[in-house]
Amino acid sequence: MRTKSIRAFLLAVAGHLVPCRSHPLSVAHCQGPRLTASTGLHRTPCTYNAAPALPTHTAMNIVINQDLKAYIDPLTPEEHEALERSLLAEGCRDALVLWGDVLVDGHNRYGICQKHGLPFQTVQNTRFQSMQDVHLWMIDQHLGRRSVSDFQRGVLALRKREIVAERRAAALAASSPSQTPAGHAAHNEHDATSNAEPSAPVTQPPPTDPLSSREAIARAARLSSSQVVMIEKIRKQAAPEVVAAVKSGTISINAAAAVASLPAEEQVAAAMAGKDELKQAAKRVREAQRKPRAEPVVSAGEPAPDTVAALQQRIAELTAENAALRQQVAELSARQ
Repeated sequence: MRTKSIRAFLLAVAGHLVPCRSHPLSVAHCQGPRLTASTGLHRTPCTYNAAPALPTHTAMNIVINQDLKAYIDPLTPEEHEALERSLLAEGCRDALVLWGDVLVDGHNRYGICQKHGLPFQTVQNTRFQSMQDVHLWMIDQHLGRRSVSDFQRGVLALRKREIVAERRAAALAASSPSQTPAGHAAHNEHDATSNAEPSAPVTQPPPTDPLSSREAIARAARLSSSQVVMIEKIRKQAAPEVVAAVKSGTISINAAAAVASLPAEEQVAAAMAGKDELKQAAKRVREAQRKPRAEPVVSAGEPAPDTVAALQQRIAELTAENAALRQQVAELSARQ
């Protein structure tokens, strides 16, 4: 009887074993599930051909920078629920990226792991030298993700262009010769001396901005040039309520760009009224922007051709009515 109980226990435990991903034909290299008093089955990592373990961090030594957390649009509730289910089923497999103690990538995973007490690993990116480096890295990471919407990819590509342009301007300013009085004096002394030594070579300017054209931005964001133009307009002119609507997918980029042409008050009113009103507002803007039919040029004091024709037709109608009335009067007079 005791043998049967032990056998049933072993079969129950074996039912929870899963093949090792690194060595799928064997489970000999995996520790497999382990029974604990508090959590029941606890899966430990495979040790077959494993890379060195990454450090595991706790909430005490990870800093959340709210600006970095908000730099990328948050997940939708549906996307967050799907990520939570995945982490609960498979664990946090991708390491969180840190810059020192600052969390750079993995804010959603970090929050879910903290909520459910799930273990996670971290990795340091030692190439970051400034916050601009962090921003550019985050942008490149999200531009390659399929879950990012067209609008968000366009916004990220435009942000990258701005950062690269700032860096180029700073590099050009740093490479320009000094304009201090001492520099001018040295320059004049050099001109006055005929046998002076040649000056040091001028530092070459930084390479051309890879996102200097709208076409380059479109390629980086996997969009059309016209979409980039519309996203630029939305960023500059759209009310926050309209931006929120296009981010959520309530209206298209095209419709949001059209609504952005309206005064801010009308934009907010349309957004508060809902999806249908936003579409109607966009339709009205498009119709108003259509080129009106060219009107014939008429000199001052001269009636328009359409007016002359209408007057002539009216005169003919009145003449006919007058003739009919005269005939009726003649008929009445004859009867008397």
